[in-house]
Amino acid sequence: MRAINLSNALRRNAQVGLETPDNSKSRIAMVHPNGCTVHNVRILRSTIATSVSKLMDVYGDNFSAIIADTDPEIDFERVGMLMGQAKRVFVDSKGNIAHNVQRKQVFYTPAGNVREERAFHIADSNINIDIPLRWTGKLIPRAEAARKFVFVRKYQVKHVNGLTFDFLYGMAKTLAEKDCMMLVGAGEKGIGPLVLSRGALPYRAFLEGRIDGQRYSLILHLTNLELKPIVE
Repeated sequence: MRAINLSNALRRNAQVGLETPDNSKSRIAMVHPNGCTVHNVRILRSTIATSVSKLMDVYGDNFSAIIADTDPEIDFERVGMLMGQAKRVFVDSKGNIAHNVQRKQVFYTPAGNVREERAFHIADSNINIDIPLRWTGKLIPRAEAARKFVFVRKYQVKHVNGLTFDFLYGMAKTLAEKDCMMLVGAGEKGIGPLVLSRGALPYRAFLEGRIDGQRYSLILHLTNLELKPIVE
């Protein structure tokens, strides 16, 4: 269990635990507002053979007509298959595994156009340093956050002793009563993104709290994608 330095609304901080929930053992489950239990699954969307770049190489100028008539971009035998554990690899424009990769950051406008490109900056971890992660005071309703952001990771914040239990329970209780999520920031100003490990991607972070009697659940949600309407 990794450590995280976290502060509360009174700017009192403590070093607590951070770990990925073990869904096979956890009694906490995601539930739809209608009461139905929901869970995430990983499915196969497409293969390299059915990618747009590969099909354009194969069909050339007839690409649009072929897609409209025969749907070669859909592998009916594989698309939609449930997947288990998977590893990420980088590939080149031809779909071959790339071994010498130069990473860069690309920023897009809501319309999908490239706004800026810059070299990938290797940042140090900032979740367990002398400057604690700050409780910013910026609240967003949970239902709104689910529609506005794409949360790519979540971690459970855990107490390490009796004092930190009270510390985290108070935070979870406040968020549960407001039915909101709290933006958490890093750095001296408390507005920076979180970097969990050296060289990792920076994420905006939101805390969600739930309580059940004297039990609590405090979840740190990470996102690097905000859903915005396309401006014509």
